Amino acid sequence: MLKTYSYEQSQALFDRAAKVIPCGIYGHMSPAPLIPPSDYPFYAQSGAGSRFTDVDGNEFIDYMCAYGPMVLGYNHPKVEDAAKKQRKLGNCITAPGPVMVELAEKLTDLVTGADWAFFAKNGGDTTTYAVMIARAATGRKKVVAIKGGYHGVAPWTQGYGHHGVIHEDADNILRIPWNDVAAFEKVIAENPDNVAAFMATPYHHPTFADNEMPADGYWARIEALCRKKGIVLIVDDIRCGFRLDVHGSHAYFGFKPDLVCFCKAIGNGYPISALVGTEALKNDAARVFYTGSYWFSAVPMAAALACITELERINGPKIMLEWGQKLLDGMVEIAKSHGYDLRVSGAPSMPYLRLTDDPSLVLMQKWCGECTRRGAYFTSHHNWFVSTAHNDDDMQKTFDIVDDAFRAVKQGGI
Repeated sequence: MLKTYSYEQSQALFDRAAKVIPCGIYGHMSPAPLIPPSDYPFYAQSGAGSRFTDVDGNEFIDYMCAYGPMVLGYNHPKVEDAAKKQRKLGNCITAPGPVMVELAEKLTDLVTGADWAFFAKNGGDTTTYAVMIARAATGRKKVVAIKGGYHGVAPWTQGYGHHGVIHEDADNILRIPWNDVAAFEKVIAENPDNVAAFMATPYHHPTFADNEMPADGYWARIEALCRKKGIVLIVDDIRCGFRLDVHGSHAYFGFKPDLVCFCKAIGNGYPISALVGTEALKNDAARVFYTGSYWFSAVPMAAALACITELERINGPKIMLEWGQKLLDGMVEIAKSHGYDLRVSGAPSMPYLRLTDDPSLVLMQKWCGECTRRGAYFTSHHNWFVSTAHNDDDMQKTFDIVDDAFRAVKQGGI
């Protein structure tokens, strides 16, 4: 059996944090989704390549990649060098730097169908801006989105019943099932000339459920309906972006959106997001007032320019898809050797996994926790992420951990 980790310093830091920070750690990085919490570190000390080290000195092969932003590996030299050079020149200054123009030129050259680019800090900044542009362009209120789809934490993105959200916040958001074109036709008919936008991720990647690829012809039919009815087609490529295709996930699936939201992978951890759009919406985008205190920071823009350039140079998405497939094939076989069925869905570069042998999800939680305690950071109800920094050593060590963790779970009687 492999040695398992302990987390005394993480727990002590969390106890201090809980006294001065709501929930100790808020949002998706809180201990709440990490079950059982005793199997996980709460605080990281450092990161390099495909791995990070926690405050107790434990090292993990990271399959969450900071929940997506780490795409080339922590502290990637080209990204860090670009950020360092820009930092010497200046970061947050009264006027933006030329790097903003260079980054916009890069994105419009690289992303299929993009004629302009706008920069912010979080993915949610861009989804909200995209909806405002769609409403400004069409003069309509309603936005059609997918049930279970995630587009940020602004009130309009959250459903009724979430704390702090009132009915009026989400009254104009119409949720329909994924891959259901008939449902889209129905809400269009029920809201004649009042649907401003259709927003969805390139494929459906909810939490707690198998991820689903678009059905044959799905995006073509959605695009055709949007064109026919004057509805703005928005792709939330914040999670998938640059993990399927350097030209955008819409290029991977073969359709043409009006607006595309990017965030996680474009800065390799530096805080920046981008909305790109077509020439037809450029004037509407210019009319919508939208900004933030640090949205012109030059260091994240320099980091993003270096990150995207490197992803293009090495064909990063191809590397991640191949590493992901190798990882998943190996894990499925190891699971089978222990008598378990490990089901994989979604793209190999950001897969969702679950063990079908226990529908209560307890088995999956226990197994992910046992893997994490041995050095492969897995979460049980969110899609994972693979980076270009993962390598053969990571794969082999991960397979050893997976094998040992299944043995431990079985010995524990689950």
